[in-house]
Amino acid sequence: MIIELDDTNYDAIVAQGAVLIDFWAPWCGPCKILSPSIEEIAKEMESVTIGKVNVDDYPELAGKHGVMSIPTLKFYKDGLEVDSSVGVISKNVIQKKLELLLV
Repeated sequence: MIIELDDTNYDAIVAQGAVLIDFWAPWCGPCKILSPSIEEIAKEMESVTIGKVNVDDYPELAGKHGVMSIPTLKFYKDGLEVDSSVGVISKNVIQKKLELLLV
C-alpha cells in the first residue's frame, strides 16, 4: 500500500520502521518511469512503509526535506533518514537499499 503524504502525516509515517518516501509530480517524466517500480515494491515488501509526496501540492514539505530535483527517494529507519537518491534508479537497487533497513 502506498500512502499519500502531506504536512500533517509525514513525520508520523517516517517515525517507525523502514520507510521509503517518493517525492514526485504528475508532469515529471522520470517520475512516471519510476512509479511502476515503486508500486511493485509496495506489493512485494509489505514490511516497508511507502509514501508519496506530490511536490506541486506540498512544495514546503519538499523544501523542508532538501528536495531540489524529482524524483527523489528518501529512505528512513525509525525516523532517521539513512539514504536518498535523485533520478530514476532500478527496482533492484531500491529493494537492496530497503533490505538494508530491515536488518
